[in-house]
Amino acid sequence: MPGINAVKRLILSIRYGVAAALVNAAVIGAVLVAGVAAAEPTRILALGDSLTAGHGLERRDSFPVQLQRALKSEGIDAVVSNAGVSGDTSAGGRARLAWVLAEKPDVAIIELGANDGLRGLDPQATFANLDAILARLREAGVAVLLTGMQAPPNLGREYGQAFAELYPRLAAKHGVVLYPFFLDGVAAVPALNQDDAIHPNAMGVAVIVKRIVPYVKRVMAPGG
Repeated sequence: MPGINAVKRLILSIRYGVAAALVNAAVIGAVLVAGVAAAEPTRILALGDSLTAGHGLERRDSFPVQLQRALKSEGIDAVVSNAGVSGDTSAGGRARLAWVLAEKPDVAIIELGANDGLRGLDPQATFANLDAILARLREAGVAVLLTGMQAPPNLGREYGQAFAELYPRLAAKHGVVLYPFFLDGVAAVPALNQDDAIHPNAMGVAVIVKRIVPYVKRVMAPGG
């Protein structure tokens, strides 16, 4: 029969093995939990007007849905929430910002100002509203892609220039990424717009998404 000391050593060995196994299991569990947390999709808030909301389109053809689909096709796990309201101005977007921030987005795409331009509102008022929106997003730690807009030509060259300059100024002030013109490649192209010649159709939205995706990816990148 083995001696008493040998038995004690065997018992201690068993206890040590069990303890080590428990520690390893705890470590593995922590790693798995961390992996699940890291796998959560990036939350993208699309704050805008009818161009974001998808006026005249099926939901599947709207900008947020097409953008989410495009990102997933590139292996990017993201959920794009539609915070577009038809007819909204920069003031309206500013007024509801606190409400939409309750979703705790990681990234925000700001598409506002088109209705300000259509109504001929003071460009400085538009600047003030967007300035406040960007400041609040920065406080909340939300990465931002600001999309520019152009005023209708019938409002005159001086107004159009003052309006167009708002967006580069804001991007420089707040250090955010700027997509110069949300309707780039789509505005004034009949085949890409609905009958009102203002709102893009499904194909037009697809063009917007294709052009804007590199900017969205830039904002999503670490340090972007």
